[in-house]
Amino acid sequence: MRLGVLFSGGKDSILALYKAMEKEDVVCLITVISDNKESYMFHTPNIHITEYQADSIGLPLVTIRTAGVKEEELKELRRVIEMAKEKFEIDGIVAGTVESVYQATRIQRICDSLGLWCFNPLWQKNQLDILREVVELGFDVVITGVFAEPFDSSWLGRKINSKTIDELKKLSEIYKISPAGEGGEFETTVLDGPIFKKRLEVKGFSINFSKGSGIMEIKKLELKEK
Repeated sequence: MRLGVLFSGGKDSILALYKAMEKEDVVCLITVISDNKESYMFHTPNIHITEYQADSIGLPLVTIRTAGVKEEELKELRRVIEMAKEKFEIDGIVAGTVESVYQATRIQRICDSLGLWCFNPLWQKNQLDILREVVELGFDVVITGVFAEPFDSSWLGRKINSKTIDELKKLSEIYKISPAGEGGEFETTVLDGPIFKKRLEVKGFSINFSKGSGIMEIKKLELKEK
């Protein structure tokens, strides 16, 4: 089966891509670039580097831009999936949705309307298990956005590793947050992993933190041989 993967460059879409590649023929990545930093549907921190990630992984990237207006942005999502279907003759779509019923139902509805299979390999999985799997597989994941208490600027740029997972577990118990950021508490960017032919090396970035939220914006990247 020929599949396209909805791709944000974060840990969930990367893990979903990895799982899809294990079983089916992934022929393209699909990215929606939202101008609305508070989009209900789409990951936004460092979305601009998905082209570098796609190049490193070795898959073509189909992109579209949206203003990010709630519900209206679904038109662009449908259009970019149509583009992928036409260009790469895909049979289905893979998404890294874990908890969001809002996202999952809307992606399913679009796939149904286009006659495409929809696969959510991470749906309802234990969030700590997802983090552990990402680390065990060898993905290099960095926290690049924080949007809720108790996260402060010190979390920006922190790698997801066993120590970080232990801290997130404790924080989830104390503050009742989603340990993998499924409540929008934080976002991630993946720089390397078993499906990357080249690793991404950050050469320049800025930290912007204010009023309890912030972003590590990657300014310059280089692809390095592994």
